[in-house]
Amino acid sequence: MNALGLTRRYRLLLVAVVVVLALAASVLAIRDATAQGGSAPAPPTATATSRATFQTTSPEPSPAVARPGPRPNVMVVMLDDMRFDELRFLPRTRAFVQDRGLTFTNGYSPYPLCCPARSSFLLGQYAHNHGVLYHERPYGFGAIDDHESIATSLSSAGYRTAMVGKYLNKYGVARSKVTGRSSYRYVPAGWTDWMAGLDSTPGRRGPYAGSTYDYFHLNQNINGQPTSFPGQYSSDVIASEAADLIGTYGAERPAKPWFLWLTPVAPHHGGPVEPDDPPTYHRRNGSEQEFVTPARPSWVKGRFDTQVTHGLGQPVGHAAEADLSDKPRVYRRQPEAGPVEKRRLRDTERQRAEALYAWDRAFGTVIDRLRSTGQLAHTLVVFTSDNGYYNGEHRQRIGKIKPHEPVIRVPLLVAGPGIPHGVRQTPVTTFDLTSTILDIAGAGPATSRPMDGESKADVLYGRDRGWTYPMLTEGLLTGIKRAGHGFDGGLNEVGIDTGRYKYVRYATGERELYDLRTDPLELTSRIGDPAYARVQADLDRMWRRYKSCIGEACRVPMPKRYQVSVNALADQHARATAATRAYYGGR
Repeated sequence: MNALGLTRRYRLLLVAVVVVLALAASVLAIRDATAQGGSAPAPPTATATSRATFQTTSPEPSPAVARPGPRPNVMVVMLDDMRFDELRFLPRTRAFVQDRGLTFTNGYSPYPLCCPARSSFLLGQYAHNHGVLYHERPYGFGAIDDHESIATSLSSAGYRTAMVGKYLNKYGVARSKVTGRSSYRYVPAGWTDWMAGLDSTPGRRGPYAGSTYDYFHLNQNINGQPTSFPGQYSSDVIASEAADLIGTYGAERPAKPWFLWLTPVAPHHGGPVEPDDPPTYHRRNGSEQEFVTPARPSWVKGRFDTQVTHGLGQPVGHAAEADLSDKPRVYRRQPEAGPVEKRRLRDTERQRAEALYAWDRAFGTVIDRLRSTGQLAHTLVVFTSDNGYYNGEHRQRIGKIKPHEPVIRVPLLVAGPGIPHGVRQTPVTTFDLTSTILDIAGAGPATSRPMDGESKADVLYGRDRGWTYPMLTEGLLTGIKRAGHGFDGGLNEVGIDTGRYKYVRYATGERELYDLRTDPLELTSRIGDPAYARVQADLDRMWRRYKSCIGEACRVPMPKRYQVSVNALADQHARATAATRAYYGGR
């Protein structure tokens, strides 16, 4: 070979070396950015398993997830009835989760009621698809088919799985839909460890005494064995059980990743009755208003008396909503709260804050166990609530189910390996969490039926994205009798939320329409307003298209003019925060 041929060969070799070095530098940059909690410039292609798992649950493939090392442990802490603005009462949660990770400003529970919401998380579906439409018979625990769930999927993917805390209303007293038998000893498929609170019936004794809703006498099904905890505060019991499981799983060899669904009952109301509970209010017309509260340990009582000066949804010095003429009849029935009721709303919130703080202190022991066993750096922690709660808004003293922001909006914090610190505007529903966890774990769908949620793993590890397809709100309101008007299932309230606009229809024919950018507190419905005629017509067509959606059909993008960018969502959140502080007196 002549000298010219050798020169060309060396030149080609030099070029190849340069290309290889450049590619190596790029890979190292991606790895370093991910390890430092930053966004990788270009995540690697998803694995074949990941693509196969989720090609049926997203209309378009999501960007591949740059996972930081092995599959993480996953702990989902789901509180009961916690409002998104009650996070202030949880200093340890803020320090351990919020300050280390992401805060989602648009976390939602589309059906804001315990049993439907938790069923949505287990199965990854809207309530109209999983069929658990209420918490009382014929719904509640007895209506769920839980032979498949997020637990069976994760178990098949090699995860240990544990459930500790509240499961579903009527669990323990209703028959299992899967077995047709009593549920006192029933353990659903897929769970390695099962420590679920049992509902009770009067007269139960021994290991059957107590209840999920008795804060000082918890009763649980522990791996098939009913177990009673008289005299112990339930938040402490549940946190201790979780910490023990974490220690056990961390010590096992060979180590396996684990999933823990941790569900204390706080701040849901529960016994025993205490001397300082706000009493029922008796109106002159004979109607009554209850103010149900959680029980608390004595050491926390009075802690927030100076901080909580009024109900979080009860303005200081003016009516919660002076004019309800634009609201459906179920709202117009309620009179404006007088001084006595306002004080009881305040006392209700104080007790809720105390129960939350008591849980938060117990939660510290769980985090301490993660840290002492060397598992904190390998554990994805998700903090949320099954739904929100009214505390005076729209004259609703207490409660949920209805479609307004205080009850459908929930706190959502995520921290863990590879998760940056910051804020995300991307909307995330209860059942989006299901798809996201399964995606990160490399697991298959939760059920053989289509899942309605979308994995938001790319948002966790990458960049924010806007609101591109609508979210439904759903409810079965006891004050409304079904009367047609487009309703063909068990629900009698269904809304459609586009990020900026919320359009709600009731089986009575009544409707609501809100422009959340200009009216984030939902004080003025725009139904019949000529300026919103086109919006109303468009949303009504979308309502008919999406109200019974299944799977991918739930995630079909809206027309471009209704999609909301990340920047617009951030601006809208800032406006809502300012309006809330101004209207409710700096809550």
